[in-house]
Amino acid sequence: MSTLTVWKFHSADGAEKVETSLKSLQKEGLIKILDAAVVSWPAERSKPKTKQLVNLVGAGALSGTFWGMLFGLIFLMPLLGAAIGAAAGALGGKLADVGIDDDFIAEVKEKVTPGTSALFLMTMDEVPSRISESLPGGGAELLHSNLDTGREAKLRDIFGDDAE
Repeated sequence: MSTLTVWKFHSADGAEKVETSLKSLQKEGLIKILDAAVVSWPAERSKPKTKQLVNLVGAGALSGTFWGMLFGLIFLMPLLGAAIGAAAGALGGKLADVGIDDDFIAEVKEKVTPGTSALFLMTMDEVPSRISESLPGGGAELLHSNLDTGREAKLRDIFGDDAE
């Protein structure tokens, strides 16, 4: 079973510093990273910057479209206006079908704010407490949404990499 986890850091650059720790966890067999992305939000910026951590993931990674749409729903929706509202509503329905619902989006939106950052991980066989202990700066606050095998397959159907 895959798990989508969100780890919130209390500094704008905290999430960007975890790449080495994640590689180490993978080598130790404590985590299998299917996909990963970072959101960094400096206090002086009006919106966050995002980055997919492509050097951590293998062939099973989702496309950048998934992360772009998810981050758009979480951080940019009020800025997009009504013209995009219907398309976003349809996308939101598809994400809810895979376990990324309004409550998940609202919680991330509420907690990841200017001056903070977040690591979004899609993993298999992870040990959350070991991940937290291994993250720089004493860990991070964990938010998560579990994906069962059926939901993961549905997510891959919607956002799978078309380049294969």
